[in-house]
Amino acid sequence: MFSPFERLFAWRYLRARRQEGFISVIALFSFLGIALGVAALIIVMSVMNGFRQELTSQILGINGHIAVFGTMGPMDDYDVLRKKIEKLPGITQVAPVVENQAMAIAHGQAMGVQVNGMFLEDLKNRKNVSEKIIAGGMKYYTTPSSILVGARLAEKMGLSIGDKLTIVAPEGTSTAFGTVPRTKTFTVAGIFEVGMYQYDSGFVFVPIETAQKFFQMGEGVSGLEIFTTDPNQKDKFKEEIIPLLHDHRARMFDWQEANSKFFTAVEVERNVMFVILTLIILVASFNVISSLIMLVKDKGRDIAILRTMGASRGMIMRIFFLTGSTLGLVGTTLGSVLALLFCWNIERIRKFIESLSGSNLFNSEIYFLSKLPAKVDTTEVALVIGIALGLTFLASLYPSWRASKLDPVEALRYE
Repeated sequence: MFSPFERLFAWRYLRARRQEGFISVIALFSFLGIALGVAALIIVMSVMNGFRQELTSQILGINGHIAVFGTMGPMDDYDVLRKKIEKLPGITQVAPVVENQAMAIAHGQAMGVQVNGMFLEDLKNRKNVSEKIIAGGMKYYTTPSSILVGARLAEKMGLSIGDKLTIVAPEGTSTAFGTVPRTKTFTVAGIFEVGMYQYDSGFVFVPIETAQKFFQMGEGVSGLEIFTTDPNQKDKFKEEIIPLLHDHRARMFDWQEANSKFFTAVEVERNVMFVILTLIILVASFNVISSLIMLVKDKGRDIAILRTMGASRGMIMRIFFLTGSTLGLVGTTLGSVLALLFCWNIERIRKFIESLSGSNLFNSEIYFLSKLPAKVDTTEVALVIGIALGLTFLASLYPSWRASKLDPVEALRYE
């Protein structure tokens, strides 16, 4: 496509010479702008993808893909509905749960928590809990007064294995002397660390029989959490479950509806950052235009001589197009390599910067996760590279066209 003659002159124009120093500085900044813009865009998109993936994996590891909860209080006939749903193809588990808000008190501190009552076997199937216990163990969960707490909650309240934790129910017990707060003291049997601040600081698990008695639910439960073979096919499974709910006072929602605020926030921020960082590449492309226009003006005499020696307009245009597109190609390549290296080592880089600055760059209380995630999507990387190359190629066209239209007679008139 490009002859050796055209490549030779394009390469010569890219190299700095003393009288062209200013033009070379502009070209350098154009090159760096493209590289940094591409790197920033790929890194941000990868981090956003990592956020979404981590949130999804943590949420699906704790909560069911579909939830069916009673609309008129506890579900007393949950076992009948459970057996019906378990017969549907693609359903892997249906777990009854008792959920309620309560106050946890220990060592003079009080915090709001969500109490989750579950059978031992169902809790063992929640790998994000059962396989992430950092102290104690599931074997202690069998006693009625045992409780599993999150690592952040244990840290804030100074809890360790064997400590006592008092749970206060939101509804009191009516007596002849008025309403008395309903409390129960539990023994910490295990401490888990999921890696998501919301769960590690606000979730506790107790045996389901204890939760039923404590929240005065009788033999009923709050609802059923349903796990499927593919959480992304939730709508298909919901259509199959809806007919089964006609005889039960229950409502149904899926994991995306229950956590829509998280995913909406990540998606909006991701789209906004994509637009903003694309503008960086666009600005760098304008720098390519300005540097090439200045180069064309500076090389007017050279262009005229080349034209008189037999160079065609197309050859002149290709020389300057190759000069500008090389800036974009090399800048995009460098930016992509830097971005991939950064994403693959992002957690090490974060810890290194934190050790130097002495500050916490990724607070789990703000960002929900305990580590900085990054997931490189090859399709998105290819899209970013295509956008960067497309903008720089387009930016090189006009100056190249101007160079090809230069009149040799006018250029050499005063030489």
